[in-house]
Amino acid sequence: MKLSTTLQYGDDPVSNAEAVVALEKAGLDVVWVAEAYSFDAVSLMGYLAARTERVEIGSGILPIYTRTPTLTAMTAAGLDALSGGRFLLGLGASGPQVIEGFHGIRYDKPIARTREIIEICRMVWRRERVVHDGLYPIPLPEDKGTGLGKPLKLINHPKRADIPVWVAALGDKNVEMTAELADGWLPHVVLPEKMREVFGPALDAGAAKRAPELGPLQITGGGFLAIEEEMFERARRSARATYALYIGGMGARGRNFYNTVFARQGYPAQAELVQDLYLDGRKEEAEAALPDDFIDKITLVGPPAQVQERIAALREAGVTHLHVTPVSTDAPRTLARVKEWIS
Repeated sequence: MKLSTTLQYGDDPVSNAEAVVALEKAGLDVVWVAEAYSFDAVSLMGYLAARTERVEIGSGILPIYTRTPTLTAMTAAGLDALSGGRFLLGLGASGPQVIEGFHGIRYDKPIARTREIIEICRMVWRRERVVHDGLYPIPLPEDKGTGLGKPLKLINHPKRADIPVWVAALGDKNVEMTAELADGWLPHVVLPEKMREVFGPALDAGAAKRAPELGPLQITGGGFLAIEEEMFERARRSARATYALYIGGMGARGRNFYNTVFARQGYPAQAELVQDLYLDGRKEEAEAALPDDFIDKITLVGPPAQVQERIAALREAGVTHLHVTPVSTDAPRTLARVKEWIS
């Protein structure tokens, strides 16, 4: 089991990156860099590539709508070269709020687009001349442009022709496609006791079509981490604020993917209540409405023995990358302890 975390948001990306340098020395294996409507992820990942030596650097995630497929492939190849083969391409659809509200791009056909982007990226990394039909016709047909476009291949020789592709997926069809095509899966919340019930059929359907050379699907899972008693309540509060935001505020009524998964994990009434409270501006009440047992199951908060039990449950559920957000007086020391437990 590998140990991963997310580069923290903030107005000082340099200090956030320096924190990763310290975590790498403590045993961190992977750092994921988000791109919502903050600083762009690519600049930060390039800086991390220069400042680190061993840790894998993943985009968590690059939204599929904001770059052409070939630019995504070029970016991945460039970051993989700069990092010495340590890059992971994390892709995801994000949501209509960000894609249409911030980028002004129509949010449509996320699964089909993700499938085609993965196909095109792998074609680019193999240095094939890119010819593709579908949502992304390459070269552009004569009747839609100047008619001067011709198939091209990447000039550079990539460090790897098989850069790992991870997909953030929540819905059944997207999870199935991920299990079929991707190297790894980035679920939002892993409640290990509900993994098979909620995601099992989709994972099995995708695995049945999976190419053997891809190997087993890698999966992240974990949560806020606190093993010092004085940090327990702070970690739980952070978890409540984070999950209330996603379950309650990331989308509209009837179209919130995080809310749907929360309901399917056994909390349909609470899912509706949290969303109603959050969208009505009653955020603290929405946070309080999240069930205590849900918070306990999707965090790693408690004495070491209790946290180790939760890690064992995640491993049993198929998690290969323990993903943590440390809440600690000494994050490197905490991660070093956890690294010992999972090694």
